[in-house]
Order: sequence, then structure tokens, then C-alpha cells
Amino acid sequence: MLNDSDLLRVLRRHWEYSGKDEDIAHEIYHDDAVLEFPQSGERFEGVENFREWRRQYPAKLKFHTRRITHREDLVVVENLISYDGAPWMYTVNILEFRGDRVAHERIYIMDGWDAAEWRKPWRATAPADPPPPAP
Repeated sequence: MLNDSDLLRVLRRHWEYSGKDEDIAHEIYHDDAVLEFPQSGERFEGVENFREWRRQYPAKLKFHTRRITHREDLVVVENLISYDGAPWMYTVNILEFRGDRVAHERIYIMDGWDAAEWRKPWRATAPADPPPPAP
């Protein structure tokens, strides 16, 4: 596994180039990596398969990384994503590393929602994330 600073550098580079230069963005994966979207039931085996459809992606993507958490060979990345300048959506990427590259990734994408008012008496004040750039 990479040390902390190298891991953060590699992951930030991945999202910086995702949707722009898929060869650079996909340097983080093993050739036999698996990519899954549990919400749609899709599974892609081999980086060449998901790199190729990502090259054909019909929308312009923008990412904003909110938080990266990691333990041993497991990394969780919380991002915001915008498709063609539309409002930001929340994403969670669960990355399993084998050595210094990703062997398995699961991606969840969802809309946000307003907090339930009835829970307000028990809520803590969450630390504010810096606002994302305009989509």
C-alpha cells in the first residue's frame, strides 16, 4: 500500500483527470480490476473495459473531493459529481487496493436531501465543508 501522501496524490490525480484523460485517470487500477455500480447492478471486469466506456461517456464530468478515509488496503472517497453542469450529486467510492493499485471499486451516486426537522433536538452541529466550485 502507498504511504499517506502518495495515496492522496494518486487519488487526487485520478479525479483531476477523470472525464478528461482516461489513460491518466486509470493508472490507479490493476489490469484485472473490477468496477461495480451496486445501484444499477453493473459489473465491469478488467480496466480496459471500463476505461473504454468512460472514454465514450456522453456528459462532461466535474468532481469535488470532500473527504478521503483509509485503513490498510481500503479507501473510502466522498465526492460530489456534476454532469454537464447540473447540480452536484453525492458519490461514495469504495476502493480496495492490492499493493499500490486499485483491485476493486464500488461507486454509489445519489441526490442529497433535506434533514428531517423532527431530529433537530438530537443533531450535533456538523463541521462545515468548504463549498464546492460552481458545477
